[in-house]
Amino acid sequence: MPNARGTVPTFEPQQPHMKYFHNVLETIGNTPLVKLNKVLGPQWPCLVLAKVETTNPGNSIKDRMAVKMIDDALASGRLKPGGTIIEGTSGNTGMGLAIVAAVKGYKCIFTTNDKQSKEKVDLLKAVGAEVIVCPTNVAPTDPRSYYSVAKRLSEQIPNSVYLNQYDNLSNRQAHYEQTGPEIWSQTEGKITHLVVGVGTGGTISGVGKYLKERNPNIQVYGIDTYGSVFKKYHETGIFDEKEIYSYVTEGIGEDILPENVDFDVIDLFEKVSDKDGLLYQRRLAREEGILVGNSAGSAVAGLVQLASRFKPGDVVVVIFHDHGSRYVGKAYNDDWMRERGFLDDNLLSLADIIKYKPNTDLITIGPSASVADALKLIGSLNISQIPVVQGLEFVGSVSESKLFRELMGNPDLKFLSVENVMDKPLPILREDSAYGQLTQLLDQGHGAALIALRQGGYGIITKHDVIYALTKMK
Repeated sequence: MPNARGTVPTFEPQQPHMKYFHNVLETIGNTPLVKLNKVLGPQWPCLVLAKVETTNPGNSIKDRMAVKMIDDALASGRLKPGGTIIEGTSGNTGMGLAIVAAVKGYKCIFTTNDKQSKEKVDLLKAVGAEVIVCPTNVAPTDPRSYYSVAKRLSEQIPNSVYLNQYDNLSNRQAHYEQTGPEIWSQTEGKITHLVVGVGTGGTISGVGKYLKERNPNIQVYGIDTYGSVFKKYHETGIFDEKEIYSYVTEGIGEDILPENVDFDVIDLFEKVSDKDGLLYQRRLAREEGILVGNSAGSAVAGLVQLASRFKPGDVVVVIFHDHGSRYVGKAYNDDWMRERGFLDDNLLSLADIIKYKPNTDLITIGPSASVADALKLIGSLNISQIPVVQGLEFVGSVSESKLFRELMGNPDLKFLSVENVMDKPLPILREDSAYGQLTQLLDQGHGAALIALRQGGYGIITKHDVIYALTKMK
């Protein structure tokens, strides 16, 4: 409005003492590292830091590569003023592209599949995108697939560009230029392991390449899901279509091999079930206060499955790709989870199993005690596992089955001390840990698990204890 002199005042672009961003795109990046505490349990061996990408304006890591893909398309002339951006997306890339398009003045048309949450589709529409939902259970080459529909639209609509996040190497370059250097700087170069859920492959490949150039010893672990082809292809070089089937997890796994996946950068893949990923996603919210998506839950579940690979002094960075607001109607909805059998409502709690034990006292032995003493305890108390304790720490364990095998070969072992024959300490869970977490440990070959009790102290649960408790259930 005119001032008292009748002139319209002018404003400086930005005063030196004022701090603000010229547009929302400038807020992308510089996301925090947050230490994980409760969800990994009290005996987790090393520091685990979550790279929480939800602070980006589109609430996901995909904002980074959205800017890079559009900038590169502009520079190459593929995208022109007033053009239309077309992309196949599970939601997060679309959100990033739509935000960039809103700032820079482009139209967006996105294809997605029908397993994506309603929240994702609604959010894309909220930022002005047109969304076309395609069937999930069709081959990538099927004309109805969201890959095929996006490509066909780009051929039919004038002045449009199909960015193709799967094969567009600007995707992984964005993470090589931005995310990798951030993690290296934030950890002061101390990172030893990177754990990432793999979808298009841009994040793990770009970040992994950058980190390995600075320290080739850094291990890069990709988290895959059942129904995806990544793990088997990485291990055998075989693209096995029999591996492909529908799964619930969003954001990771593929039925194609995107060019952005640099398999040479990735040291191993670990598969995680839908259920485990969803349960850890919920636990992150309830135990860490971090509301994130399916891929984050799967990454933590995979991290737990790979626990034996980590040691004291390691610094593990796990990437949390997107925000939990996309999953309110699914992972965070008890009815949705229960209908699909993902909630263990009718299963035993760990507290129940301990309650049903005939003897709830924890029997331990010291490392300097003799093997003969351990055998007496096993025989007289009818137990199969004994934790080895030194001071206040669990330093090992001895089992009936191992002692039997070794004594058959060398009876004189009974005169040695326990520390000469003991195994690693038993894994430790909290009393409120999921029943499935216990059974997973027992299935993986652990003879028992120690349980940190709410009232203090520890209990122990063996396979026999689980079976006995199940027989007592009403």
